[in-house]
Amino acid sequence: MLIKINDQGFTHPVSSEITPEAVYQTRRQMIRLMASGVAGAALASWASREALAQSWIPPGKNAALARSRSNIAGALIMEKVTEYKDASTYNNFYEFGTDKADPAKQAHTLKTSPWSVEIEGLVKKPGRYALEDLIKLSAQEERIYRLRCVEGWSMVIPWVGYSLSELIKKVEPLGGAKYVEFVTLADPKTMPGVGSRVLDWPYVEGLRMDEAMHPLTLLAFGMYGEVLPKQNGAPLRLVVPWKYGFKSGKSLVKIRFTDKQPATAWNKAAASEYGFYSNVNPEVDHPRWSQAAERRIGEDGLFAKKRKTLMFNGYEAQVGQLYAGMDLKKYF
Repeated sequence: MLIKINDQGFTHPVSSEITPEAVYQTRRQMIRLMASGVAGAALASWASREALAQSWIPPGKNAALARSRSNIAGALIMEKVTEYKDASTYNNFYEFGTDKADPAKQAHTLKTSPWSVEIEGLVKKPGRYALEDLIKLSAQEERIYRLRCVEGWSMVIPWVGYSLSELIKKVEPLGGAKYVEFVTLADPKTMPGVGSRVLDWPYVEGLRMDEAMHPLTLLAFGMYGEVLPKQNGAPLRLVVPWKYGFKSGKSLVKIRFTDKQPATAWNKAAASEYGFYSNVNPEVDHPRWSQAAERRIGEDGLFAKKRKTLMFNGYEAQVGQLYAGMDLKKYF
């Protein structure tokens, strides 16, 4: 199927698989248009970024997931996608160790089937929801998001999932529900890091209800067109692209609706360093380092000039209104 992109007649193939052939055909159309003088500099720039955002190939490591491309504003950024090998081997998942390579080395012990998520608290429809039912609850979409770590590095990752709001609407929160709490599995038999004292286990994160309901807040079941690798939070995780990465809880086993702000893992460990909101903000530094710039994994070397960090990680147009009137230095 082809969709029309603009008035010049430029089209782009849409399918559940983003293939090298699709990228090749896109580039060929752009060359023809530019040769005819129809496409201007702006269109050429768009095509270049679009090709970068799509030129990844499913790694073939896990089962493929059927998905469509999202039409939600901000859901498909046009930046070079991080290589799968980097996204799957350089990450934080302290349940498997504190070194960046530990999750990829240790997470094979994680048992992801059977799996269920307990929904509790201020909802009309609490209960235990099987993974199979959650996967089928809404159509899966591909979202290409920036990921910004509080440590000053970043990636661009193609996720597969649907807006968390779909699940929230399904369970029907009560009027008193103001926050949503997310609890990660804490199994010392399969997660060697749970025996450490680096955090208070289980890992807990939370969002304000309007943040949880925002269409960009993703309940993810996959990445790079396939089911999530265990080291990246299988079998399901949260992805909140305008917040630092630690806000996106992995391997979720419980979602609780509450009228009180949740006591989250890193906020309990160091409240002066990790606020509840933890929105990406280049103007609010971490007490021990600047947040004004970042290093893109796989692109920017250790000694290369860092790229500027974007307000709300580049999603200000979509989420800025959530924090209108708030002092972001106080509510960091």
